[in-house]
Amino acid sequence: MRILFDHGTPSGIAKALAGHEVTEAIDRGWDCISNGELLKVAEEAGFELLLTTDKNLLYQQNLSGRKIAIVVLGNSTWRFVQPYLDQVSSAVNAAIPGSYAEVDIPLPPKKPFTLS
Repeated sequence: MRILFDHGTPSGIAKALAGHEVTEAIDRGWDCISNGELLKVAEEAGFELLLTTDKNLLYQQNLSGRKIAIVVLGNSTWRFVQPYLDQVSSAVNAAIPGSYAEVDIPLPPKKPFTLS
């Protein structure tokens, strides 16, 4: 599958997506394109899936009729994403044309501040 990483997607995820062709938007000069235009040019270029961290994409864009699948990561920080690589890979592998999925990647709980 041809996968496009949006500009906030940690590049380290690519290693977990063996068997897929991964391209970063910045490598195409597409890192400053708005989401609606990015979806259009990605589809026209033959990408089958957009991996993004933009949780608002579903609400900002009309996704009906899209051929490209979309997987949204719940967090863009590599150290928080890394433990969820299996879930990211599963979501990518389960994607079909026009599908939308989110991978929940919560922040770890904050440690309470205590005075010694």
